[in-house]
Amino acid sequence: MCGIVGAVAQRDVAEILVEGLRRLEYRGYDSAGVAIVQASGQLGRLRELGKVQALATALEAQPLAGGTGIAHTRWATHGEPSQRNAHPHVSGDIVVVHNGIIENHESLRAELQGKGYEFSSDTDTEVIAHLVHYHRQQCDSLLAALQTTVKELRGAYGTVLMDARDPSCLVVARSGSPLVIGLGLGENFIASDQLALLPVTRRFLFLEEGDVAEVTRREVRIFDTDGNPVVRDELESDVTHDAGDKGEYRHHMLKEIYEQPKAITDTLEGRITESAVVVDSFGNGARDIFEKVEHIQLIACGTSYHAGMVARYWFEALAGISCDIEIASEFRYRKSVVRPNSLLITLSQSGETADTLAALRLAKQSGFMSSLAICNVPGSSLVRESDLAFMTRAGAEIGVASTKAFTTQLAGLLMLVTAVGRCRGYMTAETETELVQSLRALPGHLVDTLKLAADIEVLAEEFSEKEHSLFLGRGEQYPIAMEGALKLKEISYIHAEAYAAGELKHGPLALIDADMPIIVVAPNNELLEKLKSNVEEVRARGGQLYVFADEQADFKGDASMRVIQVPHVPMAIAPIVYTLPLQLLSYYVALIKGTDVDQPRNLAKSVTVE
Repeated sequence: MCGIVGAVAQRDVAEILVEGLRRLEYRGYDSAGVAIVQASGQLGRLRELGKVQALATALEAQPLAGGTGIAHTRWATHGEPSQRNAHPHVSGDIVVVHNGIIENHESLRAELQGKGYEFSSDTDTEVIAHLVHYHRQQCDSLLAALQTTVKELRGAYGTVLMDARDPSCLVVARSGSPLVIGLGLGENFIASDQLALLPVTRRFLFLEEGDVAEVTRREVRIFDTDGNPVVRDELESDVTHDAGDKGEYRHHMLKEIYEQPKAITDTLEGRITESAVVVDSFGNGARDIFEKVEHIQLIACGTSYHAGMVARYWFEALAGISCDIEIASEFRYRKSVVRPNSLLITLSQSGETADTLAALRLAKQSGFMSSLAICNVPGSSLVRESDLAFMTRAGAEIGVASTKAFTTQLAGLLMLVTAVGRCRGYMTAETETELVQSLRALPGHLVDTLKLAADIEVLAEEFSEKEHSLFLGRGEQYPIAMEGALKLKEISYIHAEAYAAGELKHGPLALIDADMPIIVVAPNNELLEKLKSNVEEVRARGGQLYVFADEQADFKGDASMRVIQVPHVPMAIAPIVYTLPLQLLSYYVALIKGTDVDQPRNLAKSVTVE
C-alpha cells in the first residue's frame, strides 16, 4: 500500500528519495511527502496531495539539500486525503513515516493530549511521532525511545523515524508491515520494498516481525522484540524493475497482459521435464510432505483467491485430494477445524498481504503439517515464514489490477496439483505427461489468444454506457468469471457480478434485460451443454450476451449474442487461456471510459493493512 523510502548518506538524498517513491507509485496512494535534515541543521519538509510528480515539482521550487531524510506515499486509512494528513509527521524534532494501522490510536491520542500534545492531523500515525518525542526526553537515544514506544502500540506498522538534532541515524520498527534495509558504501537506505532502492543498491537485509533497528551511514544494528541484538542474512537481489518503461504499450496493464506468454515460460523453466513436474521445485522436503498430505487448505485474498478457487477443482479432480479455499480475512477470525495431515497453501502476489500473513501465522499454531507459499516476490514475509515456497517469476507487476501474477499463480498451482497427485499415487504417469505437455504448449496458446485483441476492442465499445454486467461460468471457469468481473469493476468502475451459470434461475434472472450485458465463458468441456441451456435462459428474457467460446463449441452468433471464438486448448489449461480475453475486455472498456487504468481509484497494489 503506502510506500516508505529513507536514506542516511554523505550526499544529497532528495533525488534518491523521490525516485524511490516513483518506483512505488504502482502500489496506489493519494499524497506524497519528504523530510530532510538540511546542511544548516534545519528540518525541511514538503507534502503534496496527488502524484509524486507534484512533490518533485515542489522540490524544484524549494530544494532540500541534506544527507539524511525520509519520504512517503500515503494511502488514506485514518483521515481524508489532504496535505495536513500526508506524511511525514512531526513532533518537535522527531519526524516519522508509517505504513499500517495503529489500532489503539484513539486511547493513545487522548493520553498524549492529556500530556499537552496538540495534533495537527487526523491520522493514527501522528501518535507515533508524539510518543517517541515524549519518550525521547527520558531515553538516552532515539533507538531507546522507539523501543519503548513500540511496547505501547497495537496494530500493524512499518515505521521510520529521525531526529532533526541528530542526522547521523534513522531508526525503524517492523510489525506486520514490511521493511527492508539497503546496504551501500558509506551510506545505507530503508524502504518498504526493495524495488525502491534498486538504483542505489542490490544488497539487502529483510527485517523480521518485531525487529527494531538503528541505521547509520556505516552500521546497521538490529534488535528483536526482547531488545536482544540479532543478525539478519544479507541477500543479493536479482530483481529487475522497469516501472518507468511501458515500451510500445499505452499502459502497464496492457504491457503485462502481453507479457503473459513469457511470464508463463519463466514460471515453467527448469521445473518440468518432457513428461514430469520436478517436485523439488516446491522446496527441499516437498516430496515427503506431498506423499503424506491428506488435505489441502488454500488461503488467499482478491485475485489470488480466485486462483485458489480454480485450484480446488484441480486438486479434487486431478489429484484426488480434498481441498478447501478460504478468504484470509475470514479464516483468521473464525474457529476452524484442521484435518489430519493438512497442507496449508497461501497465495499472494506481493508476499506482504496483511490478512494472508496473519492467517499463516495463526495456522502455524493450529496443527497443519506444513505450509507452502506461492508468491511472486523472493524475500517477502510470506516466503520467509513458510516451510516451502514456490516463486511464480512473473516479474514486477506495476498495474494495480493483477494480470500476469494471476496466470503465473495458476500455472504454478497446476504444477503443484500434478506433483501432489503423482506423489500420492493417485495420478498415473500418462496423466502427468498429458498435463505437462499441456503446460509446455500453454505459452503458444496464450500468444494465439492475444490475437483476439482487435475483436475484443470493437466489442468493448458496446460497454461504454453500461453501468452493470453479469459474468457466467461453470466448473473451474466459474472462478475465471469472478476474476473477469473483478477486473471490469476494478478499472472501468462498472458494477460487475459473477455467478455459477447454474445459479441463474435462483435469483439473478430477475436482473436480465436489454441493458444488462451478460459475459459467458464457454470452453468445450463436459459442462458445455448445461451452459448452453443457461445461455438460452438469458436469451429468452431479452438479455444481451457476449460469449467467449471454444472454436469447436458450435455457438452461433446473432443480434442477441456476440460470439468471440477462442482457440481450442486442452481442458486443464483452459482456465488460464480464458483469463486473457476477459483481461483485454476490461482494459478496452476502461480505455473507452477514460479511467486511470494502471492506478484505479481507491485501490492499492499491495494491501498491507486489514
